[in-house]
Amino acid sequence: MKALVRWGATLGLVGSTLLGSVFVGNFPVLALSEQQIKEKLDSVPVYLITNEQGLPLSRPLPDAQKPGGSVTGVYMSRQEAQSFIKELEGVQGKDPKMQQMVKSLQVTAVPLGVIYEQLQQSKNQSERLLFAFKPVEQEIKGAMELLRQSGQQVNQFTSVPVFAVRFSPEQGYVPIQLTADNEQLIPLFLSKQDAQGLLSQVKSKFPKADIQVIDIDGVIKTLQDKDDAWLKQVVLVPSQESREYIKTLPTENAPNTAPARPR
Repeated sequence: MKALVRWGATLGLVGSTLLGSVFVGNFPVLALSEQQIKEKLDSVPVYLITNEQGLPLSRPLPDAQKPGGSVTGVYMSRQEAQSFIKELEGVQGKDPKMQQMVKSLQVTAVPLGVIYEQLQQSKNQSERLLFAFKPVEQEIKGAMELLRQSGQQVNQFTSVPVFAVRFSPEQGYVPIQLTADNEQLIPLFLSKQDAQGLLSQVKSKFPKADIQVIDIDGVIKTLQDKDDAWLKQVVLVPSQESREYIKTLPTENAPNTAPARPR
């Protein structure tokens, strides 16, 4: 797959995506259409390490796991993807061909919906490319802290964490309203800090308000399986790092991804 930077037209959901260590993409009947899910995913940039032809750096999977298949890393942080390239550059003892290959590597941003689309198109192919997601370490730590504060015993978090603000554990999610219109959206944050910002705005009026940690696999499954009207209001908010990156793109390509204030 050539990585093309295409962005959705509006702030979309992260029906966010492909997690665990490898997201294979066996999709049931959709409550939302594939196009609707893709459009939600398109607002979230993820980062591939590619060569000068734009092809992702990948490695073959063991035949016993997926004959003929290969896997590539998908980073939620552009900075962490760049750090991985620097690590490769620092490896000693590389042969000349390997050194030349490493010099050609670059970080390429891709809308999450493009990966979703690629998985859909290749799901029946034996020699398919799978995607191993690389969550941001800081967000993993934040998710585990919140889970422990809620009384859960957790030693690891293997998926990409998503953070949602609730009025209370027994009530629904806090909506936001975009300044451009009166539409209410339910934000799912990829950053604990962003969720904390919304929580601080509602905590005085709703003392029991809290942050729920959601497994991204559960988010995607809900979008696929459930037929609830409120799911159309769900929107995934990229991290501050990704929002800053989006600002550097041509205006016609960049969606509005700044968090709005709660209503």
